[in-house]
Amino acid sequence: MPEPTGVIHDIGYQRYTGPRLGRRQVFGALYLHGLRTAFGLGRSAKAKIFPWLVVGIVTVVAAGLTAVRSQIGQVVMTYAQFADAMSWLVIFFVAVAAPELVSRDLRSGVLPLYFSRPLPRADYPLAKLLALATALWLLLGAPQLVMFLGAAFTTDDGLRGVWNELLDLLPGLLYAGLWAVVFASIGLLVASLTGKRAFAAGGIVAVFLMTTPIVGTLSIMPSRAVNELAFLASPSTLVNGVGTWALGDLLVGEGGGGLPIGDFGPVYAGAAVLLVATCVVLLLARYRKVATR
Repeated sequence: MPEPTGVIHDIGYQRYTGPRLGRRQVFGALYLHGLRTAFGLGRSAKAKIFPWLVVGIVTVVAAGLTAVRSQIGQVVMTYAQFADAMSWLVIFFVAVAAPELVSRDLRSGVLPLYFSRPLPRADYPLAKLLALATALWLLLGAPQLVMFLGAAFTTDDGLRGVWNELLDLLPGLLYAGLWAVVFASIGLLVASLTGKRAFAAGGIVAVFLMTTPIVGTLSIMPSRAVNELAFLASPSTLVNGVGTWALGDLLVGEGGGGLPIGDFGPVYAGAAVLLVATCVVLLLARYRKVATR
């Protein structure tokens, strides 16, 4: 009878003996990866073109405003007004970034792998939402910082002038945060409904742009109350209405202006909070459903 000829080879497989990280580290890794993805970092050169083109545009605009201000000695555009002026770019940035954050994972079917780790179902969408909101805040806030540095170095009032400029900057950064949270909540919710990035991008643009005609229609109605509440119908004008109420001259300038919202400022603020809360709740519900398939 021939002897067995089988041989067991040691090819070097070893058990993992390092530290086993938990929920906090997984959430942080998802957040950082999402933030990098929003700007195309760690991906192909093609994926970097649009986000960094937007970054370049807002930075050039901020630098141009700073240069003009230093020449004429007057504020051309306040920090809050800058956020408003760049909001149309934010829409398209969201339309590109949000599908990259969630639609790709839906299409490739990798979510079961995420949820096989110590990651509660709610943490995945919340990490993605936080990453997108941070990216949008940086997109609007970093150019404001450029404007602040230019104003601080050219002021004639010394430390007092720098302090006054800082007091103008902080509300502008908060206002940029409002834009970021509202747009990120809506954009990520729409993107989570489909695994096709083109459909998700189109849906996001449609939500933001197709609601504008509704505002125009309501604003010419014969009722004054309807006119003043008309701006609730679009996310962009909703945020602008909150800014008109909360920031006053920091947004509309000393010459007045802003949206004609009357005494409904608190209503706009409450509507913005309700909109974000609703989007987050629906987003969490969406991923509870996806995770159990």
